[in-house]
Amino acid sequence: METREKKEYVNWRKFIDLVKQTKPSLWMIAIAVTMSLITTAVGLLIPLFTRNLVDHFSMASLKTSTVLLLVIAFILQAIAGGLSIYLLNYVGQNVVSQLRKRLWKKFLLLPVPFYDKNRSGEMISRMTNDTAIIRGLITDHLTSFFTGIISIIGSVIILLILDWQMTLIMLIAAPLTLAILFPLGGQMHKISKGLQDETAKFTALISQVLSEIRLVKSSNAETPEYKSGKKGINKLFSFGVREGKIQALISPLVSFVLMLLLVVIIGYGGMRVSTGVLSAGDLVAFILYLFQIILPMAQFATFFTQLQKAKGATERIITTLEENEEDLEGGIIVNDFAHPLVFNDISFGYEKSEMLLKGIEFSVEHGKVTAIVGPSGAGKTTIFSLIQRYYTPTEGIISLKNQSISDFSLYSWRSQIGYVSQESPIIAGTVRENITYGLNDDISEDAVIEAAKLAYADQFIEELSNGYKTEVGERGIKLSGGQRQRIGIARALLRDPKILMLDEATSSLDSKSEIIVQKALKNLMKGRTTLVIAHRLSTVVEADQILFLDKGLITGSGTHKELFDQHEKYREFAMQQLKMPEG
Repeated sequence: METREKKEYVNWRKFIDLVKQTKPSLWMIAIAVTMSLITTAVGLLIPLFTRNLVDHFSMASLKTSTVLLLVIAFILQAIAGGLSIYLLNYVGQNVVSQLRKRLWKKFLLLPVPFYDKNRSGEMISRMTNDTAIIRGLITDHLTSFFTGIISIIGSVIILLILDWQMTLIMLIAAPLTLAILFPLGGQMHKISKGLQDETAKFTALISQVLSEIRLVKSSNAETPEYKSGKKGINKLFSFGVREGKIQALISPLVSFVLMLLLVVIIGYGGMRVSTGVLSAGDLVAFILYLFQIILPMAQFATFFTQLQKAKGATERIITTLEENEEDLEGGIIVNDFAHPLVFNDISFGYEKSEMLLKGIEFSVEHGKVTAIVGPSGAGKTTIFSLIQRYYTPTEGIISLKNQSISDFSLYSWRSQIGYVSQESPIIAGTVRENITYGLNDDISEDAVIEAAKLAYADQFIEELSNGYKTEVGERGIKLSGGQRQRIGIARALLRDPKILMLDEATSSLDSKSEIIVQKALKNLMKGRTTLVIAHRLSTVVEADQILFLDKGLITGSGTHKELFDQHEKYREFAMQQLKMPEG
């Protein structure tokens, strides 16, 4: 029991801390709370006014000043209530806005291994669904909860003064209502957490399927994907029905207790009026105050339901915010790249129990071309990922000028690396936005055009309907593979990197596109330290150094001729490929 209470306290504390971290406007909250208190106070005075009106009603007693005072009270109550709702809504929206900014920044700074283990759709759910739940609690329910408490306490105090015996009878409903709410609230927390987790998974599924809709259609995968989606929808339906069952129990049971109480009060109060203990006005006031207790208590059921959802949302948001992130600015700024990039006894595995690279050692000479060849799964792309510092070596150090690259700031290090992959990633936007992606907005038009020319992309760009302003579609679907590659090369050229990495940059192209892209790559490679991954040996036979990687080990290094003469597996590799007919 003590552990559960401590956990509830921690959940509350986490929620409050999370909201405080967004630095909500305290003066707005103070004004909103004050307005709510005014609204509640006016509401507490109205039944007393009604009692006097019932007990002493006559046309003579109905003075203009009294009516005017009542009208002013109602107007003030409406204005105060409206202002309170607006200010709290503003505060709630601001809290969510700040949370979303924090989450968005966090998502961008989270390291690649995090995304290896977590689906992007679930992150989208954190950003949208979970933050919206917290906003709903603040804007729609938190104020009504606190004003409801004030209304209940104020009403009970006044009722005790009016008739303490009737008030005690009425207070019997409080423990009955709580006895209903608390067990059901615990069940609602479990259901809400499950519902939100399932919503995140379903969002991830939709995001994945719709982003690869062409693969779905080309693979005739509509039916299995429909089944997967249907399974997720059915789970959401199941959780929704379970949530509905709890709500179906809470609202009617609370209403039943309160209506039963109302009948008892009216019956018992009527008897006391007939004996002269109470006046008719007292009974009317008593019933009005009873409603001021009933309505907040009915709202409490909704509040506690929303609170359970907010606790689950808070836990997930905090878990994400507590993840380790990359420090882009921390470290030495790297300026001098005129030195070899050295791999010193590097071992690495995505799982500690299984090393993908095993004690590899080699040096990438400045201004030279180093090619890495070998069978699929040997670890070639992993070497590129280590150079880009997506991952940290399990053992060993990668160094530049006897300085570990992990000592350099990520921002300065990555800004000097150009990367062209097998399929250059393209974002939805214009051709120009894709070429200048990640660079300052003040890049001159001449610089963009020059990069496009060197990448042999200028001709096809000029033939597009709007030239550099042409929209390329989601993931560049309106462009051919060769066009996407040339835009990727233009992007790398514009960055003017010191280290260039080419990962199977021509393997997916037709022969005509490959010839053009190879020319563009030669322009890109001039004067730069270049690493090339290639399955086709014809693209790397002229490299200054070729490394043969097999099962995570470098089993040979040298020029094409040296390896052909001395490395049996490379010779096999070369004879299979270089004797293949062109085209």
